Amino acid sequence: MLKRFVFCICALILILSSFNLLADGVNRQMLHDGWSFKQVRGRNWYPATVPGVVQTDLMANEIIADPFVGMNERGVQWVDKEDWEYKTVFNVTQETLAKDNTRLVFEGLDTYADVYLNDKKVITAKNMFRLWSADCTGKLVEGENKLRVYFHSPIKVDLPKCLALNYAYPASNDQSENGGMLKYKVSVFARKAGYHYGWDWGPRLVTMGIWRPAYLESWNDMRFEDVHISTRNVSKESAEVEVEVEIDSGIDCSATIQVVGGEHGLVYGTRQAELSRGVNAFKLSFTLKNPELWWSNGLGRPFLYDFKVMVKSDEKVFDSRVVPTGIRSIRLVTDKDMNGKGSTFYFELNGVPVFMKGANYIPNDNFLPRVTEKKYRNVVARAVDANMNMLRIWGGGIYENDYFYKLCDENGILLWQDFMFACSLYPVDEEIVENIRAEAVYNVKRLRNHACLALWCGNNEMNEAINHWGWGQNFERMGLLPKIQAEYDKIFTDLLPKVVAEFDAETDYRSSSPFSDLYPKEKSRTSGDLHYWDVWHGKAPFTTYEEVIPRFMSEYGFQSFPELSTVRGYAGDEKHWDIESDVMLAHQRHPCGNELVRTYMERNYGEPKDFRSFLYMSQLLQADGMRLAQEAHRRNMPYCMGTLYWQHNDCWPVASWSTSDYYGKWKASHYRTRKSYEEVIVSVTHKDGRLPVYVVSDRLESLQGEITVKLMSFDGNVHKERRENVTVDANSSLQALDIDLGDFLGDHSSSNVLVSAVFESDSIKADSIYMLAPLKNVKLPVAEIKSEITAFPGGFSIKLSSQNFARGVYLSVDDEEILFFSDNYFDILPGMSKVVVVRSSKSKEEFIQKLSVISMCDAIK
Repeated sequence: MLKRFVFCICALILILSSFNLLADGVNRQMLHDGWSFKQVRGRNWYPATVPGVVQTDLMANEIIADPFVGMNERGVQWVDKEDWEYKTVFNVTQETLAKDNTRLVFEGLDTYADVYLNDKKVITAKNMFRLWSADCTGKLVEGENKLRVYFHSPIKVDLPKCLALNYAYPASNDQSENGGMLKYKVSVFARKAGYHYGWDWGPRLVTMGIWRPAYLESWNDMRFEDVHISTRNVSKESAEVEVEVEIDSGIDCSATIQVVGGEHGLVYGTRQAELSRGVNAFKLSFTLKNPELWWSNGLGRPFLYDFKVMVKSDEKVFDSRVVPTGIRSIRLVTDKDMNGKGSTFYFELNGVPVFMKGANYIPNDNFLPRVTEKKYRNVVARAVDANMNMLRIWGGGIYENDYFYKLCDENGILLWQDFMFACSLYPVDEEIVENIRAEAVYNVKRLRNHACLALWCGNNEMNEAINHWGWGQNFERMGLLPKIQAEYDKIFTDLLPKVVAEFDAETDYRSSSPFSDLYPKEKSRTSGDLHYWDVWHGKAPFTTYEEVIPRFMSEYGFQSFPELSTVRGYAGDEKHWDIESDVMLAHQRHPCGNELVRTYMERNYGEPKDFRSFLYMSQLLQADGMRLAQEAHRRNMPYCMGTLYWQHNDCWPVASWSTSDYYGKWKASHYRTRKSYEEVIVSVTHKDGRLPVYVVSDRLESLQGEITVKLMSFDGNVHKERRENVTVDANSSLQALDIDLGDFLGDHSSSNVLVSAVFESDSIKADSIYMLAPLKNVKLPVAEIKSEITAFPGGFSIKLSSQNFARGVYLSVDDEEILFFSDNYFDILPGMSKVVVVRSSKSKEEFIQKLSVISMCDAIK
């Protein structure tokens, strides 16, 4: 009897666990269990995971090898040429059937899919970025219901469209050859993540699957279809809050809409509403006195109000939504420059011009359902820890998971949000326009409540490609340019800005990036934003970053290789440890990547001793380049008001422009970026015989302090010293000193000395070490680095020192794949010490045995 009772309780818990109670009378039954899948022209069914994609299910059933390892990517290109079918059975209770309304919802179907409920087609999906749903009222039965999803190969769907044209839409990063598609680049025909078809940092893995949650919703009488909360006239004293609701009602009745918040259910606003059958729209406004404002990372607390919006009738709550909202104003200021130098380009948050410090962001995996909440927390934490305040969600990926935006809200990370168009041109007809409009409306409404949302942007680099990559000229020769330009304008200067204006009027829209309002067909440094790639593609020296100063630098970057533990994971043993080996080339997607890294390395550093040294030196090389750019951009504020490097993260283990690799391991450039993006920095440069020294501050109050600049040899001998008391205005860049370099150097060679600069006030200390000559021309002394290790519960403190200057000190523990040091790849001045903390479960003896500490003098041949 007891066993039967326990069994019944467990069964009840299992059934209830698949239901989410959204509000009074609104139920959600998750449909993630019991799935199986098969190749349509095959016979065998295999267990499947939902959310998931075909490739991860094939891996889980050991039908294909991991495409991220070795050269396995080549062996799975057959998958996207096949159709696939998924099926499950789910139970429906009498209680659900008794509801007035039931709806089947798929938050993401990738991409061309037919959904069958009890053998009747209810959904035809054709866009990865949209929510797909079907009214199931009267179509369900008590007990078991059959659900089947048929995924059509995007290659087989789109190849005929490509072949039907007598010209090709350019898609420069579509790796059609790697997929056995010859010259036929079909990515432009699908509303699907462009990077799935390959990029110069990613593999070609064209996925299919139920990639976001699936569920059955049921309710009586009425429910919210949407709740939008916006703020206007925001100040420290007050803020006007407007609540817009859409209510789907099955009855004609009088209802009350109410907004409450706080621990004690403070009533912010109430209004009466007369509902009729169908979708009803209402607005409700109220004023918050002395609101706590939402601020970006570094400027203040990103405070969020939890507004609970309810619809009720006769005191019964039919539905409710809790909407976390930050009270803030944000706008992109593009006013004509009063000095006649074009137009400004800066973000103003709560009335304060904010210099944007950040990076471009791509999806965290080629197989998107594998990105867990833990991974999202990690990738946002890496931005916060590096002192970033903005990420640019790049248009070749996806509109991100809701949880990602929640984390950015909570951590003060502003988002530049591209629509999903990048580095291609796309066909346009009436059906495509309607599909794109539905995609835009869905995602604008989904994301508009987030305080982190700073900007909508139509596309990545399409305007630049038409005007500067030769695409416009090619179409002009074919007599097709008017048609191509009209298609472009239809989406990016007509459809998308209208959607943003209608559904998120408080957020600014840009048609493309880069783009200049004053000079739309030019690469402008005086108006709009700029993508600068002469460093890298054009082989320009890193110092060019100090000369090319735009209003806002929204892309620039340099490649590096991941650390050895990551390389070992995909390349295996030492026989593949050569950047020209087949395996390493498979994980280097830029056709000239290795050559360019070698060119810059030989130009700046010299030749590395071995493979390990090459990996290490590539990371320092990237860090040095990014430091020059980041500091130059910050020194030139307020003319330049943003620096977003390419790129924050990776979607697989690879040599790329990322500053943290696929596993979240910080590269040298991420550590360096953290320092370059500090609230207050000291920045040194030299040009035309001068040595200007700057103090740059993001603080909203002025700083008084002393700046000290020393010229010292690599053994610590100080040859010259300058001190000056300075006042740094709030939110500004100050040239604190302008030193005659010849006088400062005296008889010393620039290749035998370094410059140390320190700014110190009562509340802050900022420092910088600056080399006057390229490292290739410097004879670094041997740096014998001493380490004193102290154990504490869960880790170690490491005190490092050197009698000679130690450049790029790198700590690693060889057999641990993910180990985070509080600082790494740093310089140590002679006679000074540096303390680094690391978490590890090793014993002290084992840790000492495994710890490796090297610097640049150990790596250069």
